[in-house]
Amino acid sequence: MNQPYYSTANGARRLTVFTFASPRNFYHLAGHLIPWFAALGVLTGLAGLAIGLLVAPADFQQGDAYRIIFVHVPAAWMSMLIYIAMAGWAGFGLAYRTGVSSIMASALAPTGALFTFLTLWTGALWGKPTWGAWWVWDARLTSELILLFLYLGYMGLHASIADPRRADRAAAVLALVGAVNIPIIYFSVYWWNTLHQGPSVTLGNAPTMATAMLAAMLLMVAAFWCYGIAVALRRARCIVLERHGSAAWLRRRTK
Repeated sequence: MNQPYYSTANGARRLTVFTFASPRNFYHLAGHLIPWFAALGVLTGLAGLAIGLLVAPADFQQGDAYRIIFVHVPAAWMSMLIYIAMAGWAGFGLAYRTGVSSIMASALAPTGALFTFLTLWTGALWGKPTWGAWWVWDARLTSELILLFLYLGYMGLHASIADPRRADRAAAVLALVGAVNIPIIYFSVYWWNTLHQGPSVTLGNAPTMATAMLAAMLLMVAAFWCYGIAVALRRARCIVLERHGSAAWLRRRTK
């Protein structure tokens, strides 16, 4: 009879901060979580798109062109949040030598790069009818482009080093140094005179958009969150298989 993935040697179900630092425990936990986050992501995504495209009113200035914000804004938020999470996992792995932390950092990088590219692409589609140009060297756009290069640099550096442990350490340093770009992206609209509009949703003030618009935005944020978690966990399980495929617990599981 298989023991639960969180059991200790004496069978007691005791959870600690480092319980899931074990590749075995993490692998089993991720397998349980992926279907739930995937299903929730599909449901919230469909609901968000339905409200954003069919229920939310047209903007009085931009008309229906503004509806791309229901993809653009959540993608932009996720591009920054995932980098913070990636740098955090990388730093945790660098400090405590926990392999699962470094695995999570590596698993998050491609999803963060995808959201960053989606942010730039949808921003260009939005900028053409709004600003009359596909691209301008605006402070926020430029810093977001730098973020894409940081993601690509992290993945490229990690892939260029054969030893996974050395690759984890080198890429972690790059991730931590690159984290300085995140506050630059966020505060760029306050620090410089830019074409990019300021935030419509902030923690300290009431939203400046209709209720249906806000509901669609938040549902799409939830959908992107769930997608990012499900995909990162799935990718992390694949990395665990690559690094620990010869472990006895994995051989027994795959028989």
